[in-house]
Amino acid sequence: MPNENSQSDVSQRGASQRASVLQHVSQNVRRLRLLAHLSQSALSDLSGVSRRMLVAIEAGEKNVSLSTLDRVAEALDVAFSDLIQAPGSVDPSRINELAWAGTTAGSKAVLLAKAVACKEVELWEWTLEPGDEYHSQADAEGWSEQLYVFAGCLTLVFDDKSLQFNAGEFYMYASNTPHSYHNKGDEVVRFIRNVVI
Repeated sequence: MPNENSQSDVSQRGASQRASVLQHVSQNVRRLRLLAHLSQSALSDLSGVSRRMLVAIEAGEKNVSLSTLDRVAEALDVAFSDLIQAPGSVDPSRINELAWAGTTAGSKAVLLAKAVACKEVELWEWTLEPGDEYHSQADAEGWSEQLYVFAGCLTLVFDDKSLQFNAGEFYMYASNTPHSYHNKGDEVVRFIRNVVI
């Protein structure tokens, strides 16, 4: 696991993304700490993260490793995503924040979305050839699906809506109504589907 001074941290990215994520972390840690009625010293004791590090995090001035954020989130009794998500986000399930960047350009980890699972999460890899489609009955109430397209263009149809997603795009939705996947293009569609139960 990376330590507090690791080069594998949320601050290693383009200048604008770095400022954005560090600002989110700074605002969220301070807000959640105050909501929990904790001083920086108390949060330091609970998380095992030095008070000096917490002061720097809340000021938006410090590189933060993923393991450090995990410890802070656990101490605050919140999810990791709650620390990096843009404050006041309209859709709390959609994160889409760069959480890690490596030392080599192009190495990165982006947290796209989150969902509460009561039982389990199924991870599927789907391939649809041109012209093919799949129709699904409604899932149980409370179920949801997360889609991430990495090749082609996927058409999702549900509730009289037709949405298209190209490679690199993602979507999350309640799956308790009939829905279907279509490849209306000339290229193979490949996508990841998480079923959140």
